[in-house]
Amino acid sequence: MEEDSPLKTRVSRRQVLIAGTVSAAATTLPMIATLANEATASAETKPPVMSKVGFEVNGKRHSLELDTRTTLLDALREHLRLTGTKKGCDHGQCGACTVIVDGRRINSCLTLAVMHEGARITTIEGLGIPGLLHPMQAAFVKHDGYQCGYCTPGQICSAVAMIDEVKAGIPSHVTENLQAKPRLTAAEVRERMSGNICRCGAYSNIVEAIGEAAGGLS
Repeated sequence: MEEDSPLKTRVSRRQVLIAGTVSAAATTLPMIATLANEATASAETKPPVMSKVGFEVNGKRHSLELDTRTTLLDALREHLRLTGTKKGCDHGQCGACTVIVDGRRINSCLTLAVMHEGARITTIEGLGIPGLLHPMQAAFVKHDGYQCGYCTPGQICSAVAMIDEVKAGIPSHVTENLQAKPRLTAAEVRERMSGNICRCGAYSNIVEAIGEAAGGLS
């Protein structure tokens, strides 16, 4: 009987590596799939952790019992039905969800509702109403500071709080003299409002509206 030649029986290093990889995958993948299924089943059966939280929204006291994972944005929109605050990117990048909490503007999609026990929150609904607009709202209407309007509630809330920041002497990245009280210039407005994105591109009108509501730009 003819013996096999060395060329027929030789196994290359590449073949050994491929065989080892296939063997490892065949062993590991079922284990990963099992662990993933167990984790999914556990998440589905585990009840949410609920907590009570109370805060003041637009001058009215509210007490809610929420899943501790509920963002402030979802608490306002889904539980209090204050849908003026918009959900845009839901990642803190567009500013559409901006509200004022204890005098400071924040992205409500990036904070949990239970973190604001006792806080005073102002949304776009709390700034003004038809027939009795806040000066910033009126200025946006006058200068056409919106187009689709989706970002407008966040723009207006941010602008109102931003003016208070300037009055309080808080500098920005473009403030030239950190020893002096900052002046509200067009450059300051653009820098301070840079976290609020307008996809329609109405930025020049927004700057003009803010300037009028603030009593003029320096």
